[in-house]
Amino acid sequence: MARVLVTGGSGFIAAYVILALLRAGHEVRATLRDMAREDETRARLAVGGALPGAALSFHRADLLDDGGWDAAMAGCEYALHVASPVPAGLVADDEAALIAVAREGTVRVLKAARAAGVRRVVVTSSFAAVGYGHAPRTGPYDECDWSDPDGADVDAYTRSKTLAERAAWDFIAGGGAGMELATVNPVVVLGPALGPDMSASLDLIRALLDGAMPATPRIYLGLVDVRDVAELHLRAMRAPEAAGERFLATAGAAVSLHEMAKVLRAGLGPAARRVPRFQLPDVMVRLAALALPMARMAVPRLGIRRNAANEKARRVLGWSPRAPEEAILATAESLIRLGLVKP
Repeated sequence: MARVLVTGGSGFIAAYVILALLRAGHEVRATLRDMAREDETRARLAVGGALPGAALSFHRADLLDDGGWDAAMAGCEYALHVASPVPAGLVADDEAALIAVAREGTVRVLKAARAAGVRRVVVTSSFAAVGYGHAPRTGPYDECDWSDPDGADVDAYTRSKTLAERAAWDFIAGGGAGMELATVNPVVVLGPALGPDMSASLDLIRALLDGAMPATPRIYLGLVDVRDVAELHLRAMRAPEAAGERFLATAGAAVSLHEMAKVLRAGLGPAARRVPRFQLPDVMVRLAALALPMARMAVPRLGIRRNAANEKARRVLGWSPRAPEEAILATAESLIRLGLVKP
């Protein structure tokens, strides 16, 4: 089996990508910005069922530093660039640094991959690079769509993901030297937590479970299970048809927070006793925004449905994701099992 590099090995999606690669028999190299996190990362992978032995190694590499990338990439047939910051909240001062990490880091990884003779790179992009900065629409977004970085509804994270993916395709077009590229563009990623270091999306489920969100604003989210995102990465890595293609990773139509709360109450019984039962009218959210930062962040999203199509991933790669309800419940059950929800 092939040797594969996975960047950002301590991340939520990266952990499941590593698990999927190991189960498929690949030798995996994973990069960490801080090697002090190796033991913690191995412990989380063990929760996911990994017994990697000599099949997994860790290498220090930083997206903003050239050091370490050539050594990490040497001898790899594939590289899966999963590393990218996903902050829970953004302010204007973060934007330049966020874009630098996303765009410069992506190009740095591609340069190292080209120098090492890597056959194909799969970049973890995002629906953020697809469905923003557009006029309202009723139909779903697909892989032909690109977010407008200058759009009115585009924040720093969305801009960073859009510019980073554009930079990746520009690099391949301008000097890829025959190296292939594919991208995976997930919507909001849920799925079983492997430890207390959670992504912002898992923290949303925890907020629904522990009473931190007493009522839900009228917000809709596209959802996908992390295990299916990892599987899509492997398919995009191996399938000849994936070269030069983007693939949206979504389980279906966008789901409201209110609908997510209903799924939790129906599936968890007494464990969901603090899950909110009511959806706030928009006017109440706007009034709350005068005093509460969390409500202010919700206001621009009220009532907006951004649906994404998964037809291409199904047709080209034979991908079949879990239902959103399964992803929601798997997330909640793992948080409860790991003691990550307030008693």
